[in-house]
Amino acid sequence: MTPDQLADLHARAFTLPPPWDAPAFAGFLADPTCHLTADSTRAFVLLRHIADEIEVLTLATAPDSRRQGLGRAVLMRALDAFPQARACFLDVAVDNVAACALYASLGFEQVGRRRGYYRNAQGRTADALVLRATLPLPRRT
Repeated sequence: MTPDQLADLHARAFTLPPPWDAPAFAGFLADPTCHLTADSTRAFVLLRHIADEIEVLTLATAPDSRRQGLGRAVLMRALDAFPQARACFLDVAVDNVAACALYASLGFEQVGRRRGYYRNAQGRTADALVLRATLPLPRRT
């Protein structure tokens, strides 16, 4: 996916926090520690890998493609690319119920909370839950 496509999907997927623009995605893609895994133009995950830790920077699924397992699939595929990694961290808006449920089903646990971390253009805020999972993630049977 191109930076423009990533920015478009991110804007459709999120209202809080404000979506990232194409130059932001271009910067991440130029960073050798950042890695993109995508399912055509319907879902993607962008992560940063350093030493034995992974940080999920963002995971986005097109609104009309949700609840089809795409987010789970791109995340698992991305993490599989780093078998040496032992932990994965991410932030998720406390009111993003679907994402919280996905991460809980994968074994992520809350290790922190950032009060008022996300803020949109209208000034609405939401806390971020800081989640951590031990890798490799368990597989569904």
